[in-house]
Amino acid sequence: MTEPTHDEAHGGALGERLNWLRAAVLGANDGIVSTAGLVVGVAGATDDRSALLTAGLAGLLAGSMSMAAGEYVSVSTQRDSEKAALALEKRELRERPEAELEELAVLLERRGLTRDVAMEAAAQLTERDALKAHARVELGIDPDALTNPWHAAWASFLAFTAGALLPLLAMVLPPAHWRLAVTVASVLAALALTGWSSARLGAAAPVRAVLRNVAGGALAMAVTYAAGSLLDVAGV
Repeated sequence: MTEPTHDEAHGGALGERLNWLRAAVLGANDGIVSTAGLVVGVAGATDDRSALLTAGLAGLLAGSMSMAAGEYVSVSTQRDSEKAALALEKRELRERPEAELEELAVLLERRGLTRDVAMEAAAQLTERDALKAHARVELGIDPDALTNPWHAAWASFLAFTAGALLPLLAMVLPPAHWRLAVTVASVLAALALTGWSSARLGAAAPVRAVLRNVAGGALAMAVTYAAGSLLDVAGV
């Protein structure tokens, strides 16, 4: 039977690892773009290293905490929904086991099994672990691997922070006349890398993803730098 292998690949450990990797890449990408836009915008108004460092650190901390909090709330909601669905399924298995057995057999039939084989498979899966069988086949949930909101929050926090450190350090470490060029070059190179990585993880064409990512980052830096320069000219 090839269908269970398909489910395992997409709902098991491999799929979970790919999801975490993709989330980490996207989190780092957000950190790069948002912090680069912030420090480049401030650089358009002033070349004071302390101001650049303060703005960059404030953006890094605010962004990473916001990402972590948002991911925690989102994943907590998902986990609550999964637990509620499992509780409902457990009650249904207790109150009407025959109907649930028939339901499982029908779901297996829809995956390509004959009626007799589906009934036999449903009976064996129910005998082994009825809740786990229904959770995986009917709900697409692995009861042994529910999403963890704290893991998601920390992963987002660390990914955003790692991405944000690049434009921050690129802006404050070089000499004043090199800061903008070094920051723009390093940010565009990093965005090309994250665009390529996200495309590869999603099995998409990398060229378009890289160009889209680089163009978006370049536009963000150009807009914020122009805004900072206008504020400098206006003496704000």
